Amino acid sequence: MSEWREVRFSDVIDLNPSVKLERGIIYPFIGIADINESNFYVNEIQTKKFTGQSGSKFHSGDTLFSRITPCLENRKIAQSFLKTKDRGFGSTELLVFRAKEGKTEPNYVNYLAQTDIIVLPAINSMSGASGRQRADSNYIKKLKISVPDFNTQKKISKVLSIYDKLIENNNRRIEVLEQIAEEIYKEWFVRMRFPGSENTKFDKGIPEGWEVKRVENLGEVVTGKTPSTKVAEYYGEEVMFIKTPDMHGNIFTSQTESYLSEAGSNSQANKLLPQDSIMVSCIGTGGVVSINMFPAHTNQQINSIIFEDIKIREWAFFTLKSMKKTIELFGATGATMTNLSKGKFEGLKLLYPSDELLNKFNNITKPMFEELKSIILANENLKKQRDLLLPRLMNGTIEVK
Repeated sequence: MSEWREVRFSDVIDLNPSVKLERGIIYPFIGIADINESNFYVNEIQTKKFTGQSGSKFHSGDTLFSRITPCLENRKIAQSFLKTKDRGFGSTELLVFRAKEGKTEPNYVNYLAQTDIIVLPAINSMSGASGRQRADSNYIKKLKISVPDFNTQKKISKVLSIYDKLIENNNRRIEVLEQIAEEIYKEWFVRMRFPGSENTKFDKGIPEGWEVKRVENLGEVVTGKTPSTKVAEYYGEEVMFIKTPDMHGNIFTSQTESYLSEAGSNSQANKLLPQDSIMVSCIGTGGVVSINMFPAHTNQQINSIIFEDIKIREWAFFTLKSMKKTIELFGATGATMTNLSKGKFEGLKLLYPSDELLNKFNNITKPMFEELKSIILANENLKKQRDLLLPRLMNGTIEVK
């Protein structure tokens, strides 16, 4: 029988513990944008030289907890796993939670941090200017929480980690499949070592049978639109409403932070994208590319292509992804953000291969993309099961043996 006791947060978890970093040394760096709210773990994405700058400092295994709106509400919370060093640093907007030896287990702390037990009080403690509100770390330290004995914590973590290990394995499969497809793309369409290239004539670097086209030649270009937020009935759970953050790191976008109701979708029916359209962010962060797995709307920062010929989907995805710098250049406004109009986007030039080669590429990569879809949906199912189990385990409703 497990034993639960009520304690203060600070009695069992260290918040922002001291971490010694040496100036001039390169360490792993994790920013808020690196944390995917659907994953319980975050690996180092980049490294930076530590020059004494302020920010969060952590050891591998510590939990990183976003303290600023809307990242906290979106639950950008994850346990750090570092590869190159045992410690690193990150955004000033991350709080660091560390298990106290013998009192809490590191994985348990990470799972606890994801629950309403910690998140809702943290949200309620927020203060500051609108849009830049931050959770109060002192308030979190004083929270009263109920935790089980150390052995039970390990059992709870073990049950939940089964789901997360399966999700991580699937994420690796997704990464490998995408890398294989992209490497074939680069070999054929960048290095020009496509099947039959040795017998193909080139004119000014362009293979015979290829031609220069514009984005508008790929299909219908649609610029997204946001339905009036003053009409509450326009928002619901029926149709995906995609914004650039929903697309980050996703070859397929299958879930979104916001959804429209059927009425909201019908209010701008000419903006509805059929599944397998390609979306490209053109305002703000330019050049983020993703494919919508289901019918969807986007906001006005995204231009999308509805294909006339779906067989070019895989080639178009990698081609548009490779045009990020071009999109940023043509969308430069003098400010730091990109602002590429629909007209300029439609006018971007690209090298269009022969139909025969596009068909060969489609035959090889389409099965990979369809497998990616299956793995993504499997992950979503695993996450739903885990998220249903998580609060029940963490509040003792379900007993672990």
